[in-house]
Amino acid sequence: MSESQTLSVKEHAQSLDDYVARGKVRALALDNRGPAQFGPNGMLTTEILDAFNQHGFYVFEGLVDDKEIQVLRTQMQDLFDRAPVDKTAYLDAQGRPAFGKAFKRNPYSFARPLSDPWGGTELLGGRHPTKMAEPKPVDDAPEKTIFLMHGMCQIMEAGLRLYGHKDLLSIAASINGADFVPYNDAIFVKQPGLGGAVSWHQDGVTHWHASNWDAGIHGFNFQVQLYDCTPRNCLWVVPGTHKQGKIDIKQMVSENGGSDQLPGAVPLMCKAGDVTIVNRQALHGSFANTSPDLRVSLTFGFHRRASVLGQTGALSQTDNETYDEQRIFERSAVIPIAIDARANHYKGESRFEYQPFLKIIEKFQDTEANRAKYLMDYNLKDLSI
Repeated sequence: MSESQTLSVKEHAQSLDDYVARGKVRALALDNRGPAQFGPNGMLTTEILDAFNQHGFYVFEGLVDDKEIQVLRTQMQDLFDRAPVDKTAYLDAQGRPAFGKAFKRNPYSFARPLSDPWGGTELLGGRHPTKMAEPKPVDDAPEKTIFLMHGMCQIMEAGLRLYGHKDLLSIAASINGADFVPYNDAIFVKQPGLGGAVSWHQDGVTHWHASNWDAGIHGFNFQVQLYDCTPRNCLWVVPGTHKQGKIDIKQMVSENGGSDQLPGAVPLMCKAGDVTIVNRQALHGSFANTSPDLRVSLTFGFHRRASVLGQTGALSQTDNETYDEQRIFERSAVIPIAIDARANHYKGESRFEYQPFLKIIEKFQDTEANRAKYLMDYNLKDLSI
C-alpha cells in the first residue's frame, strides 16, 4: 500500500495545500470565465468560443438562477433521503421502500468513502489508467456512500426542466451545430469528508485514430453546480490537452514522480448556479473530497451528430450497439420533451428551438404518453463514444 493510501483525511488535505494555492492562481489568470453571452444569431460570442477552443473548458458564471438552484437542491436532498441503504437493498435508511426500483438501471452508484473506484481498472473502457490517492476515512465513516446518480431527467422533475434550458441548449448548438445530439447524464456527488476521487482521464473512446479526428470530435460535458465548488472538491483540468490526441496518462504520472498532482492543472472553482463546460478530450480528474464542503454536479453532455451516426457504442450499457438514425432519434426525443416541460413551468421564458424536431414538435410535448415512450429508461439509449 502506497503512502498516499495511508494518509489520514487531515494529512491528505494538507498534502494538497501548495498545489491548490498554485492552481487557483493559474485558473484565475485564464480568460475563460464569465456570464454566457450570445450574438444576434443566438449563438455564443466569438470571444467565448475562442477561449473554450483554446483551453478546452469554460466557466459560465450565474447561468442558472438562485430559485432554480434551490428547487434542484430540494429534489436532490429528497433523492438522498430515499436512497437504498446499499446497492441491492430495497429499503432506505428510514425503512421505507427505496426509490428507483421502477427503473431498469439503478439510479444510485455507491463507492467506498474517499476511494477511486475507476482508477487503475478496465472499467469504462480502461480510460482511468492510474489511481488517485485514497486517504483513510474517519473511523465512523459508512461502508459505502453515494458516488454517482443516473437518469437525471426521469428521477427529478427539476432535472428534466434543466435539460431544456434555452441557454444551455444554445451553447450546445453553438459548439456542435444545430443538429447536435445528446451523450448521457450523471450526477456526481462528493459528500464532505467522504466523496470519492475520479482519476485523471480523457473521456473519448471511439475516434482517437479516426482520419477525421479533431479537437472537438468527442463532444463536451456541462456540469451545473448546485453548491459552491472549491479547489479541494471540484474538477481539475489540464488546459489545452484536448488538442493533443490520446495522452499516455501512465507515463505522465510516472514522469511526475508518481504523484497525482499533475503540473499545469487548474481547478474549476464555481459558485452555485455556475455551469462548467469541458471538452471530453481534455485531461481531467478530481481528488478525494477531504474538505468539509459538499459538491453536487449535474453533468450532461452533447455531441456533433456526425460524430455519433453509424458508430458502435463504446461505454457501459451501450457497448457494441450501433447508433443508427432511429437510435439517435429516440434518445434525442428527450430534448423537445424537456423543452416543453420547462416552458410549462417557466411561463415567461422563450423556448429553445431544437432543429431536428421543429417540423414534428407538436408530437413531442411533455405528455404522459411521451414520458412513457421516450423518457422512461431513456438512459439505456445513451450515445456513448
